[in-house]
Amino acid sequence: MRVVIMGCGRVGSSLARAMVKRGHEVAVIDRNPSAFTRLGDGFTGQRIVGVGFDRDVLIKAGIEQADAFAAVSSGDNSNIISARVARETFDVERVVARIYDAKRAAVYERLGIPTVATVPWTTERFVSALGEVSTTTEWRDPSGTLAIAQLEIDESWIGTTVVKFQELTGARISFINRVGNPVLPEAKTVLQQDDVVFAAVLLERLAETRTIAASPIDAD
Repeated sequence: MRVVIMGCGRVGSSLARAMVKRGHEVAVIDRNPSAFTRLGDGFTGQRIVGVGFDRDVLIKAGIEQADAFAAVSSGDNSNIISARVARETFDVERVVARIYDAKRAAVYERLGIPTVATVPWTTERFVSALGEVSTTTEWRDPSGTLAIAQLEIDESWIGTTVVKFQELTGARISFINRVGNPVLPEAKTVLQQDDVVFAAVLLERLAETRTIAASPIDAD
């Protein structure tokens, strides 16, 4: 997959390294040449100096052959403009934008452009949004059959009890990070906005569990 990333700050550089590590072709755009130092000497992708919503700059970065585009600069306006150019002008299939203003994010979602809020952010959220299932785990048992992994959950799970979540995903929630504080869930615990969920799951079912958790809840 060819991935074009606009913005080489903390998020953009982390995402770029993660995508290269997964074997993808990556091009990173930033108007500040010194920003590319965050990529490290071992980065094998392209470094493009310029404005991320400029057509010529995007073409130089290979947007015409891109399978995915991530706009992760420090400005909402720049991110959404470049995301719309990638989607509407160059027909990039997978586009995601980093948005600081949560109210604006809802508007952009309706335009068909997935957004990722600034806080909390993780590289895995963007990796998932760009169409990959993460295999990252926080802990594995010595037998290599069980893992505790962070699960990205769809917004439709908000308000669902831990018991219902476990029943539908097959994962056992180990703990929840809620506003920076760890929560050991009880049966009556309900998932809330921006909860970061860590769950124990058999490795053979990890990909399936991640897919279920990241998809809208089945009301049935």
